[in-house]
Amino acid sequence: MKRSSLALATALLLAGGTTFAQDFQAGDLLVRARAVHLDSSNKDSTGLGLTINNKTLPEVDFSYFFTPNLAAELVLTVPQKQTVSSNGTAIGTLKHLPPTLTLQYHFNTASGIKPYVGAGVNYTRFSSVNLLNGGATIDRNSWGGALQVGVDIPLAKDLYFNIEVKKVYIQTDVFAGGARAGTFKIDPVLVGVGLGWRF
Repeated sequence: MKRSSLALATALLLAGGTTFAQDFQAGDLLVRARAVHLDSSNKDSTGLGLTINNKTLPEVDFSYFFTPNLAAELVLTVPQKQTVSSNGTAIGTLKHLPPTLTLQYHFNTASGIKPYVGAGVNYTRFSSVNLLNGGATIDRNSWGGALQVGVDIPLAKDLYFNIEVKKVYIQTDVFAGGARAGTFKIDPVLVGVGLGWRF
């Protein structure tokens, strides 16, 4: 009985997705709002055992379709404040703003569910850096790659439920006493869920 109910629910979901499914078209704009969890890799070559805290943050992105399958996505958020720790002890804070631009390929399926993959570039600007009461600082700019995989699931006409995973490469040089101490790689994995609207 439980298996029959699950099979029926799955069939209804897929049928609903097919009902609302429409292939993306050249010129379409898909705007998504997500809640994203940032999980930092925290790779440190300074010997200080540097880490930043993981956190959940808001994100907005805009995907413009050049063809039904090919789109460019710009990911935006607001400056995020992070606590920086050394061997588990907080030594200060910083803010970072990490806009990301990717080129995506979207797949069309019979069910109407639309998976996609993407790759591109991230630029991160660090600001409001306060480490060891000014005894340490970092390079304020970071350029790196970005990879993503996600899926848009139709809920209604022009409305989608989105799930996405991104890997973003962010690193900065660390300076203490005016000398370069090493490199701190944040390189976070970001897992997001949200809604998308097609215009």
